[in-house]
Amino acid sequence: MKRIDTLPAFPCTYPLKVVGENTNEFYAVVAAAVEKHLAEGETSFYSTRTSSGGKYLSITAIFTACSQEQLTAIYNDLSQHKFVLMMM
Repeated sequence: MKRIDTLPAFPCTYPLKVVGENTNEFYAVVAAAVEKHLAEGETSFYSTRTSSGGKYLSITAIFTACSQEQLTAIYNDLSQHKFVLMMM
């Protein structure tokens, strides 16, 4: 099967899921990284889900993405943090 890579048309509503250890610091890290790169006046919404054993937390941040550069900056900030295990 042929793989087709497409970029979203900006601006767009973008859901970013981040998985990490279930700590208060983890939530704060994700929120800070996303909000650091939002345009002035833009808001983000968060939902969370704890793993069945309670060890991990997935956070979905939904925000308006303005460019690929903005998304790359958010992913770069989060990928450098020790609490972040995976991003989708």
